[in-house]
Amino acid sequence: MSSIGSLEEEALKRKARLNALKNKRSGESSEPESKKSKQDENEPKRPALKFRSYNPKDEFLQERQLPRAKPESIASEIEEKLKSNANVEVEDQEINLTSLAPKKPDWDLKRDVGKKIEKLERRTQRAIVDLIRMY
Repeated sequence: MSSIGSLEEEALKRKARLNALKNKRSGESSEPESKKSKQDENEPKRPALKFRSYNPKDEFLQERQLPRAKPESIASEIEEKLKSNANVEVEDQEINLTSLAPKKPDWDLKRDVGKKIEKLERRTQRAIVDLIRMY
């Protein structure tokens, strides 16, 4: 029985040593007051509220409202681009529609239905031969 009590005591001592090493590694001292202050410092800081499109009714929150953003004038940029494009000569060419269209518009139909047509051709030829033999 005394061995069980001593084992528990040793376990508690070991636990205390491990906590001391853990605190030493993290830079904390064994004082509980410093732990509380470190915990306060380690708390995540909340981001400051910024209201861009929301108009709060509370006076405290109205202080954090951002001024309305004004769109920048891009008229000068557009004019510069138009002037630079005006210097480039635009060549108006008529597009030949025959060059755009495929040479054989039914090539995909022939590809998809080709095997079926071959079967039908053979059957029609046999039917024609049978009809000729009958007469």
